[in-house]
Amino acid sequence: MKVFKFGGASVNDYKGVENTAAIIKNYCDSPLVVVVSAMGKTTNELEKLTEAFINKNTNLAEQIYYQIKQYHINILEQLFEKDDTIFYEAESIFHHLHLYIQDSPGNNYNFEYDRIVSTGEIISSKIISHYLNKRGLQNTWLDARKLIITNAAYRSAKPDWNQTYKSVNNNVIPILNQKKGNSHPIVVSQGFIGGTSHGFTTTLGREGSDFSAAIFGFSVNAKDVTIWKDVPGLLNADPKLFKDTVLLPEISYQEAIELAYYGAKVIHPKTLKPLLNKGIPLRVKSFENPQKAGSVIHNTNKTIDYPPSYIYKFNQVLLSIMPKDFSFIAEENLSLIFSSFARNEVKINLMQNSAISFSVCFDLDITKTPSLIKDLERNFNLKYNEKLELITIRHYENAPVNSIIESKEILLEQKNRTTMQLVVK
Repeated sequence: MKVFKFGGASVNDYKGVENTAAIIKNYCDSPLVVVVSAMGKTTNELEKLTEAFINKNTNLAEQIYYQIKQYHINILEQLFEKDDTIFYEAESIFHHLHLYIQDSPGNNYNFEYDRIVSTGEIISSKIISHYLNKRGLQNTWLDARKLIITNAAYRSAKPDWNQTYKSVNNNVIPILNQKKGNSHPIVVSQGFIGGTSHGFTTTLGREGSDFSAAIFGFSVNAKDVTIWKDVPGLLNADPKLFKDTVLLPEISYQEAIELAYYGAKVIHPKTLKPLLNKGIPLRVKSFENPQKAGSVIHNTNKTIDYPPSYIYKFNQVLLSIMPKDFSFIAEENLSLIFSSFARNEVKINLMQNSAISFSVCFDLDITKTPSLIKDLERNFNLKYNEKLELITIRHYENAPVNSIIESKEILLEQKNRTTMQLVVK
């Protein structure tokens, strides 16, 4: 069994949908689970819709809603005849979304976010499923909200592995075992989204579709998991930021986990652990050149000479925390600080301490950051900067560091044997 995951860039228009179907047709030589993201930049637009809904900006919400709907209708009109049932299904999905945003928002922003933003994956996967059927690739559409069972931590839900494993084995495995002639079964589902045991929609965090693919791969004991991207494979830097990137044909799980932890965009940080646990290779291939080998992350005993890798995280906050009584940063202070970060579900990207201050760098979040600062201000004096960059360089020994930080002001620097991190503005 194999798992394929297609991101938003691979299905951002009707040609992308056609290309996705062609890839599936050429590579479905075994039972296949297809995990689909929202189309194009739909998630971003649905986030804007959520903001307008929460702020009760009715006119803006209506405008964004109709733009999202028309974008999908335009794709449908290029792929299907007018009487195809997908038009009715799409209309039903958008009708329910419209009814939802006409109601009054609740007090839980994250709950509202998950309910609205998950629409992108539902409509996208429906379109892919219908188009595969049209191309003769018979498949079964399944709702990931009933397969990936999570806790109720909206916007950053964690899977209940036991419940998810049971649900996938009860609903997905029987379909994948039903081969008819030379045709291998295909299941189409969604990335990014899950559901609680009480039926409430959750999301796994931004870029969580990769994690979804890993969850499915783990649960069906896949031969491998392939993520189809708009890049030729794993690169040592973001090609949008660097001209001369280097392809990494193969890397170990450990190296990939390090890159993911520091924020490499090709891999979601939580994706690798379930695959590592079962030794399932993760492939990264180009949907633009599917015949190319791409990259593979797997168990390897080779000694690999890795080139420098550059990872940029933008919209960062650098927060310095100091005891109000000017005492040392001791264990009891650290306990209060880490407890506050845990309560507010804020991940620390970098930390450094001196005798009387503790500095941390983390992603700016419109709801979590103000809550964290308010929490910490009860016990500490704070100083912070926003709109910063965090630059991480793996294997920095041969990296031209000076040219990278030229014209930037370094606010914090930290390095170990293999990794250098710089907070700059």
